[in-house]
Amino acid sequence: MIDQKQYQQVMAKCVRDQAFKQHLLADPRETLRREGVELPTGVTVKVTENTPDVINLVIPAGPIDWGEEMSVSQTWGTLDSPRPSNPFFWDGD
Repeated sequence: MIDQKQYQQVMAKCVRDQAFKQHLLADPRETLRREGVELPTGVTVKVTENTPDVINLVIPAGPIDWGEEMSVSQTWGTLDSPRPSNPFFWDGD
């Protein structure tokens, strides 16, 4: 599966390279394979892009054994953070 480092690298490449992003949207499995990410047979990959009118939220598949403080800070950032770390956070702008 894709680990956090690979995920961050793929997202950074999408920002820098529009052609790569289009390939990822059109054929995510093959595009990820070319980036060194091997997915198990039978796993479906869906890639969507946020727009000004559409925000996609991804919900974990099942219960995760995190403490309340850890799950909130890892998902949304902390109150001390200048900006929450979640890319889906809407700040009212």
